[in-house]
Amino acid sequence: MNSDEDRDRVAAKQAERFQRVREAHQTEMAEDYVELIADLIDEMGEARLVDLAQRLGVSKPTVSHALARLQRDGLVKSERYRSIFLTLKGRKLAISSRERHITVREFLMALGVDAETADADAEGIEHHVSARTIRAFRKFLSSKRQPTSS
Repeated sequence: MNSDEDRDRVAAKQAERFQRVREAHQTEMAEDYVELIADLIDEMGEARLVDLAQRLGVSKPTVSHALARLQRDGLVKSERYRSIFLTLKGRKLAISSRERHITVREFLMALGVDAETADADAEGIEHHVSARTIRAFRKFLSSKRQPTSS
């Protein structure tokens, strides 16, 4: 293989990685919102626009715009002046996102990162980590939990 083919292969791999990051950024907002909506429903019995804005540290119009997108994507249902509800699709996404968050958090803590830092870091990492890496994290965590025979 010549150097042009090598460069093309390297460039294609790099482009693929950047594409994956761009795709993760596109789903990050939806995952954050549905996970928070699920948390609010579990904690308070409902999710309201004002609560989302407060917890996310953004304005109500920002949340309203995001909710319109989530509604368009079939992740939430809401009516004017009413609570926000997750669709089945939204609930599944929230569960998946929460499980990834917990796995990343537990993995970081297993490495010695304190709980508060691990939780904050997991909030960003969870959206960018591949399914293969999550499986590796879970395998590692399972091996750490197994009693060793000596």
